[in-house]
Amino acid sequence: MPFMKGGHAAIRRTLKYLDSGPIIFNKRVQIVTINYNTSRYDKPSEGARKFVFWRMPQLRYKNREVQFATFKNMTPTPFIRCFLDDGEEVLVDIDSKTKEEITDHLVKVLGKLRVTTGNEIKKVNPANFRLRKLRWCICEVPGQVPCPGWKVLPKEMRGKYKFQKKEEQ
Repeated sequence: MPFMKGGHAAIRRTLKYLDSGPIIFNKRVQIVTINYNTSRYDKPSEGARKFVFWRMPQLRYKNREVQFATFKNMTPTPFIRCFLDDGEEVLVDIDSKTKEEITDHLVKVLGKLRVTTGNEIKKVNPANFRLRKLRWCICEVPGQVPCPGWKVLPKEMRGKYKFQKKEEQ
């Protein structure tokens, strides 16, 4: 199989996989440290090990301005510590959690909202006029001059009449 060329879990290095990461941190997050144990027999760290193996490349790709550090076999229980730009620390307990639970928790606590990430849903700007927007034309706004295609404008508002008037004077 060609996608397995290059070692164990080579799929983690593909651009499509890196782009599919669900976590984009807030701008306040500066440093993220992950502490866990690497022993296969340490059940509380199982989810943390899988999280680091599968989600860490996505985190680094999606959050290039954030510094990441992993500490292995230095703590009895796994946890994630995030340092924010105002000096505040956020401590996340990941003891006996699966990688999906860890991901969901980080999205809730430190992740950007889907609305603010860009391509998904943008705020509706009432000043935009065109197809698939709030209004097709400015003439639909109450108090504005109607479109010349629907109602004839008064002569004072037509450019042709204004310029002819100036030439006569």
